[in-house]
Amino acid sequence: MTDSFDTEKSRASAWFRNLRDDIVAAFEALEQDHSEGPLSEAAAGAFEVSETQRTSEDGSDAGGGLMSVMRGGRVFEKVGVNISTVYGTLGERAQMAMAARKGIPGMKEDPRFWASGISLVAHMQNPHAPAVHMNTRMFWTPHAWWFGGGSDLNPCLEYDEDTAHFHATQQEHLDPHGAALYPRLKEWADEYFYIPHRNRARGVGGIFMDDHCTGDWEVDFSLTQDIGRAFLPAYVPLVRKRRAQEWSEQDKEHSCAPPLRRIQPCSRPGTKFRLETGQHDANAVLMSLPPLAKWI
Repeated sequence: MTDSFDTEKSRASAWFRNLRDDIVAAFEALEQDHSEGPLSEAAAGAFEVSETQRTSEDGSDAGGGLMSVMRGGRVFEKVGVNISTVYGTLGERAQMAMAARKGIPGMKEDPRFWASGISLVAHMQNPHAPAVHMNTRMFWTPHAWWFGGGSDLNPCLEYDEDTAHFHATQQEHLDPHGAALYPRLKEWADEYFYIPHRNRARGVGGIFMDDHCTGDWEVDFSLTQDIGRAFLPAYVPLVRKRRAQEWSEQDKEHSCAPPLRRIQPCSRPGTKFRLETGQHDANAVLMSLPPLAKWI
């Protein structure tokens, strides 16, 4: 059994909010200082921010968050950066979903839960600039707690040096937690983001973990923070390098065509679980859908 974890919950929620603020500021800066190359004469994009709220079946407060979405920028075609802190009681279907994933005893007797996290998906105007996905999260019940998340790169047009930079930056941030960690989380991402019916990976990989609990909350929280800290230095230099590169309509068509070059969220177990448990606003969960995709 865990205690109420009030201090730990507050620290985790505040961290996800701070990370969100840093990412939103960095992405708006990429829009503002895009001074040459395709679409540099267009208006700079900015995030539209809206609050999300949940209510329990009895109408009581159940938490919420912020949904920040930019559409039609000169660098970002569509990007969403969402945070949430939600809580309440898991319904019967959600308890079954939890039991199927975790095998936690006692959920029926005390089905309280708390969850907080950040989720990000970016689709780019320039097909030479890679799309990206990132999320980190903490989940608590009276019976267990754990962290999860990671980030993965999804280029339309692949560059080996970009892939190398993305992975090297993540490894740099993870190595202080043990030399074996990065290879394990990289392999986990390769498996998690593999698309069986396409017989290919979704992108060029990254890092991923789920249900992560060593029993030492401080150690696990520190790792989760470093996964978040790795994101901007791993990704922003790639956007700065590629956003001014000339591209053709054929390049853009390539970015919308199969095999699944656009990030698709709905088949992932984590997405299904969040919808099943009612943890988040459905619009926020599905904000990763691209503005345009084609099957040709």
